[in-house]
Amino acid sequence: MQPVVTVGLDGSPESLAAARWAADEAEKRRLTLRLLHAWPLLAPEPAHAPSEVDQNYWAKRLVHTARAELQARHPDLTIVGSLMADDAQHALLQAASESEMLVLGSRGLESVESYFLGDISMPVVARAERPVILVRAETREEGAHPAPASGVVVALKLRGSSDDLLDFAFHSAAARGVPLMAVHGRSVPLHARLPWGVDHDVSEEMTKDARKELGKALRPWHEKYPQVDVADSIRLASPAKAVVQAAEGAALLVVGRRAHRHGVAPHLGPVAHAALHHGRCPVAVVPHD
Repeated sequence: MQPVVTVGLDGSPESLAAARWAADEAEKRRLTLRLLHAWPLLAPEPAHAPSEVDQNYWAKRLVHTARAELQARHPDLTIVGSLMADDAQHALLQAASESEMLVLGSRGLESVESYFLGDISMPVVARAERPVILVRAETREEGAHPAPASGVVVALKLRGSSDDLLDFAFHSAAARGVPLMAVHGRSVPLHARLPWGVDHDVSEEMTKDARKELGKALRPWHEKYPQVDVADSIRLASPAKAVVQAAEGAALLVVGRRAHRHGVAPHLGPVAHAALHHGRCPVAVVPHD
């Protein structure tokens, strides 16, 4: 199967926003876009059946309508539709394993400025073998123009391997022609907290050490992607808070999660949770070792 970007469609404004984002991404990466709609009650396709008795009429119409809109916006993009008579979670996980990335819509709750991750999205994000991108619905007022996004932000822990995470982040920045910011948050120890702030000597030493480690981690990727301008941001705050703050106005926030190991329940760490619940931009969750 040729490389594809797959987007899950259910007809909601959130999934349509995800489809538009996925079409842009597929075009940037020169990949095929697959529109996937899954529902257990889809009927097997008969050899010949008149349209008035087609039990899959509405599912086909959903995919066809989205495809027509996206093809008008991206006339040179190859777009394929796919209907699966299967549980949505299972179908999306299978699709993720066959795709360069899986794109899903997320509903923003304006009162708390957070994502709504339901029974399907969260398990898919936690279990998928490939990157999953969560895209919020477009909520800007009619006629308003979105603020220009500043670039790609990647969250780094500086512990363990992060090759898949960094490769995805650098590739995303290169495809967009935008800069990349690598963010590392490090909590200040209790002994360095003073009534008027943080001990200056401790903060200087922590920042210096973190920047040295970050530079070492980024060096091979500078060489692989010389066209990408890279900046680092060391923040003396909890990693989750540092990442959410740094991603304000970004085109894409890239966070990692440990790849699922046999016998261990899949889960998301605090940074990924914070990004998904509080980040305003699209969030890519990338499994890595």
